Amino acid sequence: MSTQQGPEAGEASWEELRPQLIKLALELGPLILFFFVNARGKSLLADNPSWAVLFPQPIFLATAVFMVAMVVSLVLSWMLLKRVAIMPLVTGIVVLVFGGLTLYLQDDTFIKMKPTIVNLLFGGVLLGGMVFGLSLLKYVFGDVYRLQPRGWWILTLRWGLFFVFLALLNELVWRNFTTDQWVTFKVWGIMPITIVFSLFQVRLLSRYAPDAGEAEDGSQKA
Repeated sequence: MSTQQGPEAGEASWEELRPQLIKLALELGPLILFFFVNARGKSLLADNPSWAVLFPQPIFLATAVFMVAMVVSLVLSWMLLKRVAIMPLVTGIVVLVFGGLTLYLQDDTFIKMKPTIVNLLFGGVLLGGMVFGLSLLKYVFGDVYRLQPRGWWILTLRWGLFFVFLALLNELVWRNFTTDQWVTFKVWGIMPITIVFSLFQVRLLSRYAPDAGEAEDGSQKA
């Protein structure tokens, strides 16, 4: 019997893991392309002199590729997952707007400010919802996590403040470091920071799970 359950369990776990891996790849793909094109931009422009008319600097070529990659990512998300999550959708719209301004005005300030705008938007929505007694994070992840009301409240507050922190951090980096350093930070700095922050929320998810109180009472009685 155990030999029959093993493959079924493995297949079930893979089916649960597959959408998350696809989602991660679709989110990281455009960022990695952005970093690669910016890093190799000088040689790419040297090999294709006609591109320099539209993209006088590597950051502009990287921005154009980033915009296209974001659109492809959203389309693939719809095709493979049958849905587009609200956060990637909002991020994609802001990328297209600020990327378009960057290319049209030939000013990389706009693409550098994009993370600031996105994070302030997310943070402002979450914290603003709390002012009106709403835990908006529950409406986004309510189908994924089951938490007690206080758990949603604390999690929403933490993520709201974290998004504000990321916005301020982005402003600090792009205003005080070179473009290449900012691109490196955007791709290889923000993601690890976000992952570490997310891992620190695991204890909160366990503590305020719907059956956490019952489990604690049962252990005390035992």
